[in-house]
Amino acid sequence: MSTNIKADGFAPRADKKAIELGDELCPKFDDNGLIAAAVTDFESGELLMVGYMNTESLRRTIETGEAWYWSRSRQEYWKKGGTSGQVQEVIEIRTDCDQDAIWLRVKVHGNGATCHVGYRSCFFRKVDSNDTGDVWLEKTEVAPAYDPQEVYGKKQ
Repeated sequence: MSTNIKADGFAPRADKKAIELGDELCPKFDDNGLIAAAVTDFESGELLMVGYMNTESLRRTIETGEAWYWSRSRQEYWKKGGTSGQVQEVIEIRTDCDQDAIWLRVKVHGNGATCHVGYRSCFFRKVDSNDTGDVWLEKTEVAPAYDPQEVYGKKQ
């Protein structure tokens, strides 16, 4: 455990070996102060979403055990499930070797869906193609898990 903690609660970025092999969390945020967060279902491993965190949302996530993000479009913090009830309980947080990405392994509460358009995963479509060069998206989930208009009260 570091005794040299920055004001944001994380260890300062040190030499490459310490970052890649050490035991201190010293996340590398991009020029906008953000770090990508891949989110998977803890039980199944299914990829649910990719969001962005800044220092405060990462700290809130660690402190509360529930996923918080920074909305790039709204320029505000949002607790996943704060409106919908689909709270992401964080079971485990991991970071990659150079600490410029976060992986949240979560249990989704409520109806179990994550996507704001109603599907369990934001990755509910796969890219498909044929020999003639046509490319299209094919749904991998049969139907949405919920009606976003009922949950959010507006068209998504």
